[in-house]
Amino acid sequence: MTRLPRKPYEKELLRLQGELVQMQEWVRTSGARLVVVFEGRDAAGKGGAIKRVSEFLNPRICRIVALPAPSERERTQWYFQRYVEHLPAAGEIVLLDRSWYNRAGVERVMGFCTPDEYARFLRQCPVFEELLVEDGILLRKYWFSVSDAEQERRFRDRMSDPMRQWKLSPMDLESITRWEDYSRAKDEMFAHTDTASSPWHVVEAEDKRRARINMIAHLLASVPWEPVPSRDLKLPARPARRGYQRPPRERFHEVPDHAAALEG
Repeated sequence: MTRLPRKPYEKELLRLQGELVQMQEWVRTSGARLVVVFEGRDAAGKGGAIKRVSEFLNPRICRIVALPAPSERERTQWYFQRYVEHLPAAGEIVLLDRSWYNRAGVERVMGFCTPDEYARFLRQCPVFEELLVEDGILLRKYWFSVSDAEQERRFRDRMSDPMRQWKLSPMDLESITRWEDYSRAKDEMFAHTDTASSPWHVVEAEDKRRARINMIAHLLASVPWEPVPSRDLKLPARPARRGYQRPPRERFHEVPDHAAALEG
């Protein structure tokens, strides 16, 4: 797969992001509830796609949810319970950077759940998602697919980049040695949870640019949004001054002008 050139990528991305802003306004005014699940291999490009989706959206409307490992209390709850509290209310969008599917992936492969807990998840997950859809939530599930060679290349890039080393955890690195285990877990997960009411949509992610464009375009096409008439905004006239005097700057702790050192 050839890499999408930067110029057409950036042009189309900006156009799609403009439509995302319009879709957000439809979500806000219509009271829709949208949940987008991002899943896939480590380093498959989920985070980059989420960043491009949310870049121009209102964070009060579009929330990114990336939950840490469950606490001891949460481990005793119904498995889906801690995800339920993050579901959207009317007029909201939630982007799940990994989701309840942790149980079918890393927890299954790494032995963080029991066989009974895993089997229960596979039974309950389709029912749980059916309840969400039945209640009117728009649920979209994306699986970012990447080859083992490309994953390893991205891992090596991150290892040599001090700005991105934080993206690599011991669990990520161990996923290289468990590639086939994760593949089998993904296949079994799809067999149980790729349903008619809540299907998986596979995003080929060897090229991150193509993956982002394809995923966003699909999301926009799959949500039944329509343009909302723009608001007629008018800037009010500034009132006449009424004698206010700003206190001397010396009274405040100003940030030093670091940028001045860059001039000349």
